Amino acid sequence: MRILTCSEVREATGGPEANPQILMQRAGYAVAQFCASQFKFRSVCVVCGKGHNGGAGLIAAEALQRVAETVSVMILAKQADELNPDVAACLRPDARPIWISDAADFESRAAREALGADLVIDAIVGTGFKPPLHGLARKAVASINDAAGTIVSVDVPSGIDADSKTPVHESGGNMVFAHGIIALIAPKPAHAFGELTSGPIAVSEIGTQPAFVPNETGVDVITGQDVGITFPPRSNDAHKDQFGHVLVIAGSPGKAGAAALAGLAAMSTGAGLVTVACPKSIQGTVAGFSPALMTHGLPETDEGTISMQASDQIAALLTGKDVVVLGPGLSRNPETAAFVRRLVIGSRLPLVLAGDGLNAFEGHYEELMPHGEATPFRVLAPHPGQAARLTGASIDDIQADRMGMARRISRETGSCVVLKGWRTVVAGVSDETWINMSGNPALAKAGAGDVLSGMIGAALARHRGSRADAAEPARMRDQQLHHKLLEDLNVAAAVHLHGLAGDIARDALHENTVAATDLIEALAEAFRECDLQVDRGLFYLRK
Repeated sequence: MRILTCSEVREATGGPEANPQILMQRAGYAVAQFCASQFKFRSVCVVCGKGHNGGAGLIAAEALQRVAETVSVMILAKQADELNPDVAACLRPDARPIWISDAADFESRAAREALGADLVIDAIVGTGFKPPLHGLARKAVASINDAAGTIVSVDVPSGIDADSKTPVHESGGNMVFAHGIIALIAPKPAHAFGELTSGPIAVSEIGTQPAFVPNETGVDVITGQDVGITFPPRSNDAHKDQFGHVLVIAGSPGKAGAAALAGLAAMSTGAGLVTVACPKSIQGTVAGFSPALMTHGLPETDEGTISMQASDQIAALLTGKDVVVLGPGLSRNPETAAFVRRLVIGSRLPLVLAGDGLNAFEGHYEELMPHGEATPFRVLAPHPGQAARLTGASIDDIQADRMGMARRISRETGSCVVLKGWRTVVAGVSDETWINMSGNPALAKAGAGDVLSGMIGAALARHRGSRADAAEPARMRDQQLHHKLLEDLNVAAAVHLHGLAGDIARDALHENTVAATDLIEALAEAFRECDLQVDRGLFYLRK
């Protein structure tokens, strides 16, 4: 989902067919839907400004009357003729709002009782506002922040510049501190980078087509919408071969679990078949994790890791496979690392390189560079420490410019790069970049990255037959670019799904107790959540 600036949002809604009243109606219903599905309340107070955000608030108030016992509306104006005409048209003839024309009006008994509601909706100002707040709006923000109920902001919290990328704790200023935000039309830079709330942030496109507007930021945010594209419903006559065969090459003594986690994650994310190739001595252990996993034992070094002799079996092992996941728990044995580098250079299959697979290229970064047009689609999934070791940059430099560093590694290696961590960045070979807002500190635990690797493998295997042949060179180039974008999107969707599973597991358990196996168990609920978002047209940046 593209991150749009305020001017781009205006472009998305500025066509001749755009009707402000219809858009306000849709926005108001989206606000009501978000509030009703996300929070518990019996009483509601909606604080409305004079502009279109206020109109959405009026529509939301009317819709919420069906689910709340009492709904109060406060309007920052003396009377209806001060409102934008489209907003005034949203006022029902029998409406009895609380008119606020002076700061002292907030101290009236009616205003104080209204602001005591369980749910307070901030619909004062939205996209297009530039700080600072003045007059009644400033007093209204202070009054909302003093309220004891749950606060939900429409589009962006009043007082925030939607185009700002500065975290609010650094910018200061007067703003609404919301427990939840429902963005309209598209996420804005502040939603992705401003750290506006610790609560849920959802987006409703309200019937517009923001995807067709070029985005200045060059960044997308991943949502359940992307998961829905990557994992569409299965047809009634589906068979396992349609969903790809993932080969996981992983494991070493003491790290059989890493190989099993990657394989099980690929299976639970929808792969039709999964084979785990591992050192022969741990093959039985890996197979014991699940009867659904196929296994293959490989020759070993004296330390029990995969030896260079395994290279002789790779050609046969790759036959009939669609994606390779390489690296979880392989160890840093020098001979195993040499085996990894040979495989990466020689493989023609899409490949996910993570964990010790990436460690094998420490000091050999140049070997990850593209080798002509025949280079297959590759995914590199480093954490900041691995990214630093590969590139020679410091971890501080990586963290200071995560998006820039992910793009740099992607350009240098010709790979889709998943720079893991808080706000995982996906820098694609199509030059698109995504930021992921799902996930939480519970994922900072052994095995979580192995699960992600398997999930990415399954997402890529799902679309193994999506590349179409084309006779014309120009058409071939267009289709290749389109295919790269789809493959990048598949990777991004897996990243979001992984983070969402982490959020679900944390909510069901506790961030300290979540284990990697819990992520796999939470995948079913994560898929259902994304399906629900697609059905409702309400997509969460974070839940």
